[in-house]
Amino acid sequence: MKDLISYIAKALVDYPDEVTVTELEGERTTVLELRVLKADLGKVIGKQGRTAQAMRTVLSASSGKTGQRYVLEIIE
Repeated sequence: MKDLISYIAKALVDYPDEVTVTELEGERTTVLELRVLKADLGKVIGKQGRTAQAMRTVLSASSGKTGQRYVLEIIE
């Protein structure tokens, strides 16, 4: 899942080398922290948060088979 979010974010931003995704695992929930440059933050969030919501939807759809719940947090 980490690679999926990283791939999507790198396709959206101007500085793909500055994209990092950190995975924090719990028992049933895994938190993915996406960090981008401040200049690219708007591109990752999108208008009215639509791009971020689409990334969360793709993440939840792809994690359905694993039984693990994933949460995406976007951090400056």
